[in-house]
Amino acid sequence: MNTRFLIVFALCIFFCSNSAFAQTWTEDQLKQIDRSWEDVNLSPDPDFLESFLAEDFIWVHNHMSMVDSKEDVVKRAKNAVKNPNNNTRSRDSRDVKVIIDGSTAIVTGITVVDRGPTPTTYHFMRTYVLKGNQWQLLANHTMAIPDEEI
Repeated sequence: MNTRFLIVFALCIFFCSNSAFAQTWTEDQLKQIDRSWEDVNLSPDPDFLESFLAEDFIWVHNHMSMVDSKEDVVKRAKNAVKNPNNNTRSRDSRDVKVIIDGSTAIVTGITVVDRGPTPTTYHFMRTYVLKGNQWQLLANHTMAIPDEEI
């Protein structure tokens, strides 16, 4: 009797923790999380980046002109806080699409970065992984779109 109770109890805990109590994430929530990446690039916050970026984070820039790690991005944010000289006026995203597959999410879209003299339009693809109850940015790839293709 005692063993049967323990088995039923264990099964209830297992199913509840993996279904009923599991957070269901929506595309809109992921878009909001992704927007925070654009915001932190406009107004650097090293502490936020420490928790937002996965340990193995990688950012492949336009035509692989530069590849950043988490350490690189956090260091650049710390420098920007100490010596504020950000010439970026805005970072506006559009056409954002989200795919969620379990604990992985892919976010794609267009970001227009205005840092003068004219804005640059980028296509982006970001990969998020769910760690506990927090999405972390694992990878970011950005590619400038030539003006004639916009």
